[in-house]
Amino acid sequence: MTLLLEAQGVRLSVEGNRLRVDGDVDFEVAASLAAAGSDWLADLPPGSRVVIDLGGVDRVSSAALSMLLQWLRDSRGVGAEVTEVALSAPLARLTRLADLDALLPGGGAVVS
Repeated sequence: MTLLLEAQGVRLSVEGNRLRVDGDVDFEVAASLAAAGSDWLADLPPGSRVVIDLGGVDRVSSAALSMLLQWLRDSRGVGAEVTEVALSAPLARLTRLADLDALLPGGGAVVS
């Protein structure tokens, strides 16, 4: 596992092809997380397969959705395929409420 960012009780790490966030994503930390994740995605070779794992995100805001959408755009921009997006139950509820779950690979699998 490689730690990309740890700030304000939130961790962004990578293990293999899995980009994982643990902690409460709010507006104060979302921009830093998004930038660090985008930097990692930018270094991937075209054709890479990626899993975005937000199963460890307990308390969420729309900032977490913005971060996720940025990573989805960035992955397409480098020619990587996001094969799975794992969501915590609170984040899955928010994506359904925002009608974004249809945009996620697999509809955004819920991680317990």
